[in-house]
Amino acid sequence: MEDVTLVGIDLGKHVFHLHGQNKAGKAVFRKKVSRKQLVEFFATLRACTVVMEACAGAHHMARKLATFGHEVKLISPQFVRPFVKGNKNDFVDAEAICEAASRPSMRFVTPKTESQQTLSALHRVRESLMPDRVRATNQIHGFLLEFGVSLPKGEAAIKRLATVLAEHLLPPRLIAVLERLHAHIKYLNEELDEINEELARQLADDDLGQRLLTIPGVGPVTASVLTAEMGDGNQYGCSRDFAASLGLVPRQYSTGGKSNLLGISKRGDKHLRWLLVQCARAVMRRLDRQCGPMADWVRSMLTRRHPNVVACALANKLAGVAWALATHNTTFEARPTVMSA
Repeated sequence: MEDVTLVGIDLGKHVFHLHGQNKAGKAVFRKKVSRKQLVEFFATLRACTVVMEACAGAHHMARKLATFGHEVKLISPQFVRPFVKGNKNDFVDAEAICEAASRPSMRFVTPKTESQQTLSALHRVRESLMPDRVRATNQIHGFLLEFGVSLPKGEAAIKRLATVLAEHLLPPRLIAVLERLHAHIKYLNEELDEINEELARQLADDDLGQRLLTIPGVGPVTASVLTAEMGDGNQYGCSRDFAASLGLVPRQYSTGGKSNLLGISKRGDKHLRWLLVQCARAVMRRLDRQCGPMADWVRSMLTRRHPNVVACALANKLAGVAWALATHNTTFEARPTVMSA
């Protein structure tokens, strides 16, 4: 095993398939191991390059194998797929991972730290609770409307549901259903409040998060998501690379020497892209109270482009600013705000 320089791992929940190559690219071994056997194998293997797809469990395994002195690289699954030869199976996938990693122009994913993964998990829970709250609220509105009771929009109407039920003659069983939904919404509100407080505490202890909060329009939620997903930003060559990874750059379909730019590509993290667009819209709403190069640029864009196009363009710029703050260890400096009369 001393001539092994590259090992590709096809990750699984319980079983892992390994494909080892030497410096010349010739296959040296193929192994099917359990999770425990995988750790034991790499603990005794001479330091080499280990490559796997950036999927479930990859970041934890990358951190674990790095402690044994191996150089661990993660590849996006979409870049491995073209190298699968013939019929697909787990050993062929492991070989394809090695082939993809051998390309000098291949792009790799930086393994996340434990704190980044924990923060990301907290956001995933928050994302799942918010649609549940909206769904339960809409059910209350719909059930009451079936019985001739129309509630105004907003959470204020749901909070005074007990008063609404007392004012109208409704079937007892319907009232029981509505009270159950109301209790569920109350529980979701409490959970979301606790998660928001936890995010605020983690953000207060994070230097990068505090610097990201200086960007116009960026709030605690967006700053914490950027901290979890972008990290120090060194995995991106420039700010445009980071914006491109979020799908905030034009999609290109050019041929015959003729450039053809379409709408944004919408690649990468959809949630983070949506947050940055909302940050851009927040900046545009308060544009009359802002000054500086960015505000002047937005005003100029609004004179010749649709507001939706400007929002995406500004989101691209905010992503670039976030990358610059992370890589250069600086804060966003803007001119003093001019309050409107």
